[in-house]
Amino acid sequence: MTDNGTGTDDNCVQFVFFKVDPSWRRQPAGTKVEQKEEFLTALRETEVQVPTHSYSTLGLRADTDFMLWRASTGLECLEETLGDLLSTELGSFLEVSHSFFGLLRRSTYGKARTEQDHAEQSQEKGRYFVLYPFTKTIEWYLTSREARQGMMNEHIRVGRKHPDISQILLYSTGLGDQEFIVGYETDSLAEFQDLVVELRSTEARRHTLRDTPIFTCVKREPERILDMLG
Repeated sequence: MTDNGTGTDDNCVQFVFFKVDPSWRRQPAGTKVEQKEEFLTALRETEVQVPTHSYSTLGLRADTDFMLWRASTGLECLEETLGDLLSTELGSFLEVSHSFFGLLRRSTYGKARTEQDHAEQSQEKGRYFVLYPFTKTIEWYLTSREARQGMMNEHIRVGRKHPDISQILLYSTGLGDQEFIVGYETDSLAEFQDLVVELRSTEARRHTLRDTPIFTCVKREPERILDMLG
């Protein structure tokens, strides 16, 4: 993972988590079918402006049932299209339980990006997606540029040992409660755990202030996600 992004790119990425009101499941089956179809239609319409990937979190955390990974060139479009989804009948039963957004920017620590660093551009998503907000300590920023680069070089080397795991890093410094939003795509949770253990043994780990909550998500089509909800 890297930080101190450069450039003026205003591409935004949002990860928005939803919790379904339990009362929705008690509605007649026919009513739920109609509401699902309305929601799916609205989702397809918003995807024209906001490319979206859907994930289930059902039962993996108590505070969320599914997540949408959304991208746009501005926050206004993210807000307006989310409003379209929440304006549906099913949307009236949805609570936005978590929402994270940040900017895609070039890193000053990585010399060149590889396929691992382009998770946001790939249409072929991994089986699992793990997301968490991240904040560094004050001491990190007071450390010399050379020392930080050395620690990040070690961090990057560890990541390169797991080429099947790709990453997305968003910059949210000054825009949210965290400084970064980190996401990993993987087909193996065991391999991802190995990566996490290795990263936590690097020197840069001393400068982690907070990296929770952690969200583990399963890639699923939106139709399947809604069917699983009830």
